[in-house]
Amino acid sequence: MSISFALLVTGPVYGTEQASAAYLFAKAVIQKGHAICGVFFYQDGVTNANYLSSPASDEHDLHALWCQLADEHGVALHTCIAAAQRRGILDALVAKEAEKATFNVRPPFLLSGLGQLAEMLLTADRVIRF
Repeated sequence: MSISFALLVTGPVYGTEQASAAYLFAKAVIQKGHAICGVFFYQDGVTNANYLSSPASDEHDLHALWCQLADEHGVALHTCIAAAQRRGILDALVAKEAEKATFNVRPPFLLSGLGQLAEMLLTADRVIRF
């Protein structure tokens, strides 16, 4: 029996182990034949969407790993738009609307509202918060 999981990631891309633990959990779930119906990045977790993050060469590029997971397994990566904007995490459209010179979010990460989180909570068999 396959179980679908929704992941809520509140930990930053670096500085805690929450985001990396969520990524490793997602990989393990998929390896076991279960599904990830989506990942929602909230609070400081929105920093995972910043493609301008540049880890040292001897560190894992967690942003790139999330992108690879999304590309290979069709996992949706939703980022809370309100939390992201407060932290300077903007996609091209939001940056243009805010009259900012640049942006730092691009697909497969998507800026989404809390309605997307609610939908994930209603459709997943299990919800895990990191």
